[in-house]
Amino acid sequence: MKIAVLLPYKENFSVNYAGAVSLFVKDTIIHSRFKKSTFVFGNMDYKKPFLKNYINVQLNKNILQSKSKNYIKNFIQHEKKINCDIIEIHNRPNYIKYLNHLINKKIILYFHNDPLSMNGSSSLKDRLYLLNNIDKILFNSKWSQKRFFLDIENDELLKQKTSVCYQSTSKVNVNFKNKRKIISFVGKLNTAKGYDLFGKAILKILDKYPDWKSVVIGDEPREKIVFNHKNLTVKGYTKHNYVLNLLKKISISVICSRWEEPFGRTSLEAASRGSAVIISGRGGLPETSRSAIILKKLSSHEIFLEIEKLILDKKKLLNLQLKNYRNFVFNHRYISSLLHIETFYHLDKQIFEQVIIK
Repeated sequence: MKIAVLLPYKENFSVNYAGAVSLFVKDTIIHSRFKKSTFVFGNMDYKKPFLKNYINVQLNKNILQSKSKNYIKNFIQHEKKINCDIIEIHNRPNYIKYLNHLINKKIILYFHNDPLSMNGSSSLKDRLYLLNNIDKILFNSKWSQKRFFLDIENDELLKQKTSVCYQSTSKVNVNFKNKRKIISFVGKLNTAKGYDLFGKAILKILDKYPDWKSVVIGDEPREKIVFNHKNLTVKGYTKHNYVLNLLKKISISVICSRWEEPFGRTSLEAASRGSAVIISGRGGLPETSRSAIILKKLSSHEIFLEIEKLILDKKKLLNLQLKNYRNFVFNHRYISSLLHIETFYHLDKQIFEQVIIK
């Protein structure tokens, strides 16, 4: 069974500035029984991809052809040499129209973003086209799935053609004695992610509780929001493994996005490392943790109050940390297996039982 995974054009499938799409693809493949027969196709400038089975698709110099069409045309030429059974497209519904002529291929589309915000799925016509021309559509949250079915009242299609397959992270041992009085913010340092709200709240916290510190990981060259405090450390963009190790020491993590997060990987990772998580109720964020504190009002004052409550109530803080850690189930191996089941579901029953059940 051969699988072709097609990444968005210019997706960095490398440790250098890897985004949520690349991390998800890398982690699920590493833990897959089909690791050796899965090939990742993409286009990036970095020379060291996450996996050996990565094929960089170069574009032809054709100013009259769209980059998407050019990219897909060259992908098809590469894929023909391998002849995969399944083509798994990530986060680019507009690619489907260039692939619908392929014969004897199962087409899977995985949404990482809000379908209504994307080229190729924003209109009702687009989404009906996808439902009629794809074998399976996967979403990273129930919220994203619900968005896709806006104005489409068909429970049978929802059940037959679509499924939710959450993002994942690793399951590790956490020593709660090593937790420090640190509050984290991980993500783009912009207003969409609510960094301006977090910054105002954290300065008040650090002034009022000088034994506490804060660590911020992320950058945003297009939007300059700067906060300074002797107990505030802004690390900029940092490699993913460093972030995961740091989270094991973090006591409280804040994810206060204004925009509708399709899922919220940073919240999932913080919860998996035993942090008490404070989130906005936007998009799919509430699906990342059963024990997250959901902000009643998205404001710097509300963020301040929720952080302060945890600082003053050590028992509640530890209880939330333990709940998040113990209730975490979205590990790489589990999600990789779930992805395979959803991917192979539309194959012949005999083949399905052969590759999955055995």
